[in-house]
Amino acid sequence: MDEQGSGIELVHLLRAVTVEFDLLGAEFARRNGLHPTDVRALIHLLDAERAGTPTTPGRLGERLRLNSAGTTALLDRLERLGLVRRSRDTADRRRVLLGVEDKARGLGWAFFGVVIGELVSVAEEFDTDELATVRRFLASVLESARQSRPA
Repeated sequence: MDEQGSGIELVHLLRAVTVEFDLLGAEFARRNGLHPTDVRALIHLLDAERAGTPTTPGRLGERLRLNSAGTTALLDRLERLGLVRRSRDTADRRRVLLGVEDKARGLGWAFFGVVIGELVSVAEEFDTDELATVRRFLASVLESARQSRPA
């Protein structure tokens, strides 16, 4: 297969993976009475937490492309469900920080734990150099997708 064909094949595989993960996310949302945007918010908050990046409602709204009212409604809903918490920044009491509650982590692991375990097992079948190549490829794809998103 030529380079163009290989590239297109990868695009189709990535699309298929995206669709499968989207279906999983939709089923997780349905089972837990959530909107797909709620799931994206939880994912963003978990990713930010792992990166050690404090997240404010404004930053979350930017990432999800929601206006202030939409972000407030989303956070009110997630807070009512016991999935997120708002707290005041100890350095600047005017600033509100968001955090994920253990209940949300538990729901996530109960639903996604099996697939996460399977993906980790698949990754263990690759050697260090192969994983570095996959990581570099996926990071480049992610950056390309982010840059292609309309403002």
